[in-house]
Amino acid sequence: MRAVVQRVSSASVKVAGVEIGAIAGGLLVLLGVGHEDTPADAQWLAEKVAALRIFEDAEGRMNRSVVDVTGGILVVSQFTLLASTRKGTRPSFNDAARPEVAIPLYEAFKRFAATALGRPVASGEFGAYMEIALVNDGPVTLVIDSKVRE
Repeated sequence: MRAVVQRVSSASVKVAGVEIGAIAGGLLVLLGVGHEDTPADAQWLAEKVAALRIFEDAEGRMNRSVVDVTGGILVVSQFTLLASTRKGTRPSFNDAARPEVAIPLYEAFKRFAATALGRPVASGEFGAYMEIALVNDGPVTLVIDSKVRE
């Protein structure tokens, strides 16, 4: 499971022109699910994201988590994060999980994130064409992979 985590001042997601998820500030998580991922990957990644100390403290150092700053989390599925560009110029998405595997793990990630955050998370719609708007704060952007666990 791979995530691009962005610290944001605000973020929202629309499907067919209708806003379905938004946060005032916190973390936008673009989430890709691989065919070898498990619920343990979803739990580890969700807890890692919620605990990341990437928000500034009173001294201006990144020392606080999204939980500490009572921020929100917006989760958006993005299978393209599992793209391979090893051959040629057209990405291969063979490493991305099929919907029957990915949807339950995407939903599990959202549940684990909500538990770690202590409140509901906002989200996009799996498989839908979405428009995401965000104001990146910093910018602070991290890539986290549950198989690498750095």
